[in-house]
Amino acid sequence: MEDPVLLNTYREKIRYAVFEGSAPQIEAARQEFARGISGLLGVDIPFIASVRGPGGVIAGTPESNPLLNTEEFRDRAGGLGTEGYSVFTASIGKTECIVILAREPTGVLYGVFHMLRILQTGGEISSLDITEKPLIEHRLLDHWDNLDRTVERGYAGFSIWDWHRLPEYISERYIDYARANASIGINGTVLTNVNANSYVLTDEYLEKVAALADAFRPWGIRVYLTARFSAPIELDGLQTADPLDPAVIGWWKEKAAEIYRLIPDFGGFLVKANSEGQPGPQEYNRTHADGANMLADAVGPYGGIVMWRAFVYDNNVPDDRAKQAYNEFVPLDGKFRDNVIIQVKNGPIDFQPREPFHPLFGAMPGTPLGMEFQITQEYLGQGTDLVYLAPLYKECLNADTYAMGKNSTVAKVIDGSLHNLHTSCMAGVANIGTDLNWTGHLFGQANWYAFGRLAWNHELGSGEIAGEWIRMTWTDDPVFITEVKQMMMRSREIAVQYMTPLGLHHIMAMGHHYGPGPWVSRGRADWTSVYYHRADSAGIGFDRTSTGSNALAQYSPEMNRFWSDLATCPDEYLLWFHHLSWDYPMRSGMTLWEELCRTYYSGVDSVVWMQKLWAGQKDRIDPERFDEVSAFLTIQRKQAELWRNACVLYFQSISGRPIPPGLEKPEGSLEEYMKPTFPYGPPRFRGPR
Repeated sequence: MEDPVLLNTYREKIRYAVFEGSAPQIEAARQEFARGISGLLGVDIPFIASVRGPGGVIAGTPESNPLLNTEEFRDRAGGLGTEGYSVFTASIGKTECIVILAREPTGVLYGVFHMLRILQTGGEISSLDITEKPLIEHRLLDHWDNLDRTVERGYAGFSIWDWHRLPEYISERYIDYARANASIGINGTVLTNVNANSYVLTDEYLEKVAALADAFRPWGIRVYLTARFSAPIELDGLQTADPLDPAVIGWWKEKAAEIYRLIPDFGGFLVKANSEGQPGPQEYNRTHADGANMLADAVGPYGGIVMWRAFVYDNNVPDDRAKQAYNEFVPLDGKFRDNVIIQVKNGPIDFQPREPFHPLFGAMPGTPLGMEFQITQEYLGQGTDLVYLAPLYKECLNADTYAMGKNSTVAKVIDGSLHNLHTSCMAGVANIGTDLNWTGHLFGQANWYAFGRLAWNHELGSGEIAGEWIRMTWTDDPVFITEVKQMMMRSREIAVQYMTPLGLHHIMAMGHHYGPGPWVSRGRADWTSVYYHRADSAGIGFDRTSTGSNALAQYSPEMNRFWSDLATCPDEYLLWFHHLSWDYPMRSGMTLWEELCRTYYSGVDSVVWMQKLWAGQKDRIDPERFDEVSAFLTIQRKQAELWRNACVLYFQSISGRPIPPGLEKPEGSLEEYMKPTFPYGPPRFRGPR
């Protein structure tokens, strides 16, 4: 706390605390409050059993804390649900106190974290009146972590799950992990990779999973596992994994019973099936609904859920990979069990720097659809580029599907309010690893933070979240907050400019996805770049209108018309939906070729702007973190230049147009840029998602 006046005000208002209740979550809340007040206010707050005058913080549920067991407080708590809370100023007897009230113990924990966030960001506490409930029920981190501790698409070291030392050794890092997640409202973690390993379902590993579940429980975190569809064959020698086979059904029911004996609050399964070589029900001429329902019946009696991923495609689809998930899942709408959630990526291809929202959102009114965002930056510079992802998340969440008329946003689809569905989910592919700072890049922490805050309340603004994070992570210095927030808020658009402007997508290097590769043409078609940009001497872009793949027909008529019409299609999606002449006149007055080139150059110039802005913060923060971010920005500038030079030269070789006047010609030849600059790439693990 840097403001001495504010610090004294807080100390006057918070002199003692009454935390009553024996639930683990209330004990965790007590620990967090004590730790937070000590760190923020520099005092060791006494915990007592009753009101002792002004300056009290009274926390608990009406059942746990006798001071809150009045009709007024019971009524207020009754509407908070299982995780909601109220933080407000009230009179206990004749003494004014701050009350942290919830119906259930986990809500008390969330309320404490909210109170600490107010203090850490310099908020007003003299007259509090806050009530919050999460808008999404299941708020999860998906770890693409393997049992050998490699992390698929992970750029922050190895997996934090030390399976070899579990279950006996519980690292303090597991506790800090749970605390961090609870502080932003995340209530579940999928421990294992979607490219699943059956071995995690063996007795040996389930005991290890149970140990993690025990460690996380006080912080309101439930554990989930990925289920490999062929596990009955691989673990117990069954002849089939057919979801309608009685032996297979029995195997999964017995496995679920075994898991719940060890982990009574086990969350359920996440499943990737019939995609990128993963086994699934289609191998037995069964549907996704057949497979999901079989697993849902196994975990349903215990309150578990099944999250069945909609990321399905294969190279036998002739015209457009973007259409396959819709084609496979829409006919199954209403055929899934109530405890099945279809988990849908934000866009129809694969976590690209910019994609339109997935056409499944709004197209399955009878089925809960969960959002899958990527927090790890697989296609956005991985562990070195500063790219704040909240604007990407909000761009998708605020998009209007028109499924039920105007204002049928993606957010209303996934929170269940649009179609009156009562199960909801938002998952984020984690960017966490064993690196000292957890996320590799210090600003990667902002994306973990932003995901959790938006999963709790998708109505929050990107700038509001950025401001919170800067204050809580760096400094209260107003200049630093203003300038770094400005940098963060522009950073995602800057990355799009130097990577995939004007709706280009999937033009990265093959395999590791690091750096440019617009020339990639070998291998299965839908893993190449040329499949997506379709550049030829006449023009560039993927025609998804009625004259092309007609993928736009999968959207509402309103969005189909909006994106099909060149007069209304925004520039940022132009080449996603249209194949246009290099000389197509843009709104700026430039030709498409000129605009494409200038956007690439503008992206590099903007990274230089970020470097200069960051350089001005040197005297406002500690040297260690300043130097680290400075070094990463240098890497980012070099990468931006590589993207610009490689893409401009490649597309020039196709278009035959000169580089526009005023833009410096890239150094070197196209042939030099096409050499494998990164033959192995930064990640620990290579392979499909």
